[in-house]
Amino acid sequence: MTPALFIFNGPNLNLLGTREPEIYGTTTLAEIEAACVEKARGHGLAVDFRQTNHEGTLVDWLHEAHAAGAKAVIINAAAYTHTSVALLDAAKAITPPVIEVHLSDPQTREDFRHLSYIGQAAAACFKGKGLTSYLDAIDAAAAL
Repeated sequence: MTPALFIFNGPNLNLLGTREPEIYGTTTLAEIEAACVEKARGHGLAVDFRQTNHEGTLVDWLHEAHAAGAKAVIINAAAYTHTSVALLDAAKAITPPVIEVHLSDPQTREDFRHLSYIGQAAAACFKGKGLTSYLDAIDAAAAL
């Protein structure tokens, strides 16, 4: 059985490509998914790539990744990064390492974006490099 990476994406990321391209770029979520699948394949890993606008769904998916024995979870929790203690608790409760990603660098943006709850449980964080943030996270997950 091929080891799996779960890649979860939070609210509004379904609008990538058209949503604030000056911040998030013009790459669509479908293009990110295709690049992630290709990168992971090069490491002999399968990818389960998902997006939701609902916090509880992300919590459920973290539990599911744990139950499935995921090699790692890569998560762009988007706005929930800065607000969700529930995601922090879920990330702390599971066995697979959690790797945080962001297309932009929250530390260079509004003050409220400087706090990352999910980051408090993450094994690593890749940010500010657009699609490359995801690809770097896959390299890190493969090295675990």
